[in-house]
Amino acid sequence: MAIELIKYIDEHYRTIANKTQRAITGLSMGGHGALFLAIKHNDTFGAAGSMSGGVDLKPFFNKWDLDKLIYGDTICCKKNFEKYSVFNLIDSLKPKQLQMIIDCGTEDFFIGVNRNLHQKMLHLKLDHTYMERKGTHNRDYWKNSIDYQLLYFKKYFATQ
Repeated sequence: MAIELIKYIDEHYRTIANKTQRAITGLSMGGHGALFLAIKHNDTFGAAGSMSGGVDLKPFFNKWDLDKLIYGDTICCKKNFEKYSVFNLIDSLKPKQLQMIIDCGTEDFFIGVNRNLHQKMLHLKLDHTYMERKGTHNRDYWKNSIDYQLLYFKKYFATQ
C-alpha cells in the first residue's frame, strides 16, 4: 500500500520522484510504522523519523490488543513479533542506507525501547540522530518534536 500511495503522489503532484528527496515520519505507533516502511522500502525512502515511537513491539504484546489484532500471541506467533518489529528489522540495514531521526520524551512509556534501539543502531553503525528531551507521550511533546524532525529532513534534502 505504501508504494502505491507514493506512485499516486508522484503521478499527480509535483514531486522529485527519488528516494533522496523522500522522507517519512510518524508519532507513537505511527513512528514505528514510519520506520518500518522506510526500512522495508529503503529504495523508496531516503530518510525516516519517529517521535515517541513504539519501536519494539514485544514488550507491549498485551497492550492495545496487539496480540489479538495484528501479531498473535507471543508464544504461538513469536515470529510475527520478530518479523514486524522495527527493533529486529533494523538488522537488515547497512550503514548509509537510510538516514533516521528518533526522538522520545524522557518520561514517555516508550523511552526504554527507544534507548534500546539507539544502542543497537550505534552497535550496527547505522546513521541516525537520537534525541531525548523532557516530556511525555502527548500532543505538547509532539508539537515541539515535529519542528526538529522537519529541520532534520530539510538538512537531509539539502545535502542530496
